[in-house]
Amino acid sequence: MKLTERILKVLFPPKCVLCGKVLHEQETDFCGVCRMESPICPVNRRKKLPFLDSWLGVWYYEDSVRRSLLRYKFHGARSYAEPYGRMLAMKLQQEHPEGFDLLTWVPISRRRKFTRGYDQVELLAAVVGRELELESVSLLIKVRHNRPQSGIVGDAERRANVLGAYRVTDPVHLKNKKILLLDDIITTGATVSECARMLLTAGAKEVHCGAVAIARRQKTK
Repeated sequence: MKLTERILKVLFPPKCVLCGKVLHEQETDFCGVCRMESPICPVNRRKKLPFLDSWLGVWYYEDSVRRSLLRYKFHGARSYAEPYGRMLAMKLQQEHPEGFDLLTWVPISRRRKFTRGYDQVELLAAVVGRELELESVSLLIKVRHNRPQSGIVGDAERRANVLGAYRVTDPVHLKNKKILLLDDIITTGATVSECARMLLTAGAKEVHCGAVAIARRQKTK
């Protein structure tokens, strides 16, 4: 390790992405406690979401996972895309060893991207695509700056809020393809279901979804 790197490591020691504690020498990305005790989300015994052939998440959206994702989305912690993406890619490889044809993501609106400075799911998709050796393609665009789903109560109201909010940008590119759709958080599933509906309508063969976290009772997105 170079002297400059050693100095930076002393001044800015690496911290656990989930709980924020300083990592020990042998730890990477996550501390031992978070690796053992974080709320891992199983892939079985979950209700089917409309228009999706399958869906999975790494963790449940609660406690330190929730706080970590809020830092990632709203407080500029862009570097979290790397560990999130590696964990999600590992789970996708385990559950879908047959792979996918294309990878895309749920985009945020231009206004929100301008305000935030980045699209957090686009960053995630770049890492997952690299890990899975899968082409990452922007297949969707958000054409309506709708209200945030987190501020809306009721499944029907959330579905109505995202209806028509997305448009497929390149139908020819996804014709008869098995698509992997990424999002950061799935709560009610209204957003990913609407995106999957648009992809299938444009000619996709299958749409499978992967997310960093899933709300245990699917309440807010």
